[in-house]
Amino acid sequence: MADSLRDQLLKSGLVQKLKSEAKPAARPDSSEPGKSSGPRNGARPDPRRPGPARPAQPSAGQGKPQAPRPARTEGGEPDLAQAYALRARSEREERERVQREAEQKAKEKRERKEQMSKLLNGSALNVADAEHARHFEHGGKIRRIYCTQEQLAAVNRGELGVVQQNGRYLLVTLDVAQKAKAIAAEALVLLVDPNAPLEDDVPADLIW
Repeated sequence: MADSLRDQLLKSGLVQKLKSEAKPAARPDSSEPGKSSGPRNGARPDPRRPGPARPAQPSAGQGKPQAPRPARTEGGEPDLAQAYALRARSEREERERVQREAEQKAKEKRERKEQMSKLLNGSALNVADAEHARHFEHGGKIRRIYCTQEQLAAVNRGELGVVQQNGRYLLVTLDVAQKAKAIAAEALVLLVDPNAPLEDDVPADLIW
């Protein structure tokens, strides 16, 4: 009996080839939708394989807004702290300058006082029992010094002068009066200029 059709196909290998072509290709295990395709049975993920990126967590202190720090302005201007430091240094230098000037003035005043004392020591011509008053203006008030008759005439001719020392009025010669003026101009309170015109026709030897 002739071979059946199946046997003939088997012998020729056509049936086996058809089976291999008809076998479905292996698919990845796609279990229930929505489930992760990660490792099963508690297997740990491979640390060498990159996992899904996680959102960055804010570090400590970043949750609250921080007050801005004072920064240097454009052009390199100093900040607030440096401005205070500069002002403090400027005020200190100004105080030191004022103090130096005051000390210098006090020193010069002491030196003038010593020179005046040496100049007037033994140079006063005041007479204790002099009876003639010579009036003059000083410090916005009318002052007077007592002279003899001869001294009064010499004062009015500009040959004698009046110098103030420690609240006293001293009658001195013209030379001493000029030296006293050179030391301290305010010390000379009366020195008549004989070449000056008379005021209101008042004679130089008038007692007033």
